[in-house]
Amino acid sequence: MERSTFISSLILLVFFLGFADAGSVGVNYGRVADNLPSATKVVQLIKSQGLGRVKVFDADPAVLKSLGGSGIKVTVDLANELLFKAAKQPSFAATWVQKNVAAYYPSTEIEAIAVGNEVFVDPHNTTKFLLPAMKNIHAALVKYNLNSAIKVSSPIALSALQNSYPSSAGSFRPELVELVFKPMFDFLRQTGSYLMVNAYPFFAYESNSDVIPLDYALFRENPGVVDAGNGLRYFSLFDAQIDAVFAAMSALKYDDIKMVVTETGWPSKGDENEIGATLENARSYNGNLVRRILTGGGTPLRPKEDLTVFLFALFNEDEKNGPTSERNYGLFYPNEDKVYNIPFTVEGLKNYHDSRSPVIGGQHATMTPVNGGNGGGVSKSTTGNTWCVANGEVGKEKLQTALDYACGEGGADCHSIQPGSTCYDPNTIEAHASFAFNSYYQKKGRQVGTCYFGGAAYVVTQPPSFGKCEFPTGY
Repeated sequence: MERSTFISSLILLVFFLGFADAGSVGVNYGRVADNLPSATKVVQLIKSQGLGRVKVFDADPAVLKSLGGSGIKVTVDLANELLFKAAKQPSFAATWVQKNVAAYYPSTEIEAIAVGNEVFVDPHNTTKFLLPAMKNIHAALVKYNLNSAIKVSSPIALSALQNSYPSSAGSFRPELVELVFKPMFDFLRQTGSYLMVNAYPFFAYESNSDVIPLDYALFRENPGVVDAGNGLRYFSLFDAQIDAVFAAMSALKYDDIKMVVTETGWPSKGDENEIGATLENARSYNGNLVRRILTGGGTPLRPKEDLTVFLFALFNEDEKNGPTSERNYGLFYPNEDKVYNIPFTVEGLKNYHDSRSPVIGGQHATMTPVNGGNGGGVSKSTTGNTWCVANGEVGKEKLQTALDYACGEGGADCHSIQPGSTCYDPNTIEAHASFAFNSYYQKKGRQVGTCYFGGAAYVVTQPPSFGKCEFPTGY
C-alpha cells in the first residue's frame, strides 16, 4: 500500500496545528511486577521515547535517584496507607517531604505530589484524612521553600461523580461536596494547584458497548454526540468524561481550577467478558489520544485549555490482582519491547495512522442526532456517502489555519468559495472551511485520517447544508 504522500500531507497539517498550542503526554511507571528492568534502564527507555513526564506510585529512592539529571518532570505519590500519619502528624509530613522530595530536588525535577490515589474508593475509609494530609504536605514544602515549584493535589476516580451523563449534568457525590470537594478546591485555588483525575473510557465502553459506539470511545472519526444540556458536540468519550468533571466543578463555582489527567489507558488483553480489551483497540485508543493531546486544544466545555495526560501504564505488571486486563495496560513488555507501536511525540506522529472501518452504517445508528452551526442534521446515512465538515467549536483561528492548509498545500478545490462563486455565501469561516475540508476529504478518497485537521473537522453521513452550496462526494 502506497500511503506515503497522504501521510506526509497529513503530518504537515499536524505540525501546523500542533506546534503552537499543544498539551503534554506523560506516563505512569507502576512497579507491581517481579520482572521489570532496573530503574536506570527504565529512565533511559522513557527518555528514548521522548516522554517528558512520569508519574510514580511511591517515592522509591532508586527510582528518584535514577531520574536525577534526566530532564524528566516527576510526580511522586504519598501512598493511601500513609494518609493517617501525614494528616495527624505534621512532623511526619515534614520528614516525608525532606526524605522523598527535598533530598532529590532539583536534580530530580519533581513537579507535583499526588497525596493518595482514588481515596474515595479506598476500602480503608481514608477520605477524612485527605485534606489535612494535603495541607501538611504543602506546609512542609513551604518549610523547604519548594511550594512554588511543586504542587500538591490528589487523583480522583470518575466514581466520585454522582452524575456524568450528559456531561453538562456532571455533579459530585453529595456526601463528598462539603466534606472534601469544596475545601479541597479552596486549597487548590489558594496554592495555585490543579485537580488530578483518573479517566478510563474503557470501563464505560465495557459496560455499555451496546449503546456506546467503539469509534466514539477510540477517538476515531464519528458523527458526534450533542449534549442536550448545553448544545456542545462531543466526538470522544474521553472529552465527555473530562467535561463531566469540569461541569461538576463549575456547579460549585470553581471554573478557574485546571485539570491534569493523571491516569488513562486501554488494556491490550482481557478476560472473555471484558468487552473491547484487545491489542488493536489499545493501540487505537492510546495512539489517537496522543494525537488528540499533542495537536492541541481543550475540551468542548474548555476549548482553550490544553491538557496534560499520563498514559497508564509503562509496563504490563504481572503481579497485579484482578481481571486479566489489570496486568495488560502496559505500553511495553518487561523486556522493553513495545506491546504495540504508537508515537509519543509530534515528530513521531509522522509515521502514525490508525486503521479503522469507514464511519458509515450500523454502529452509529444509536448516536444522538447532531444539529449545530450552519449545518444540517446528522443521522444515519441512507446512501453510504460521507462528507467532511468544520467543527466550529475549535474557534476561528484554528479553522482559518486548517482552511489555509487545505486550500494551499492540501490541494483542495477552493474556487467555489471565492467572492462571486457559487459557494461564497454564506461568507463564514465555518462554511468556507467545511467546503474546503470536504474537497480535501473527497480528493483523498475519504481515507482514514483525512477528515481530522487537528480536531477541526469531522465526518457526517448526510449532505451538509450551507445556503445553496452543494458539497461533492467525489472528484
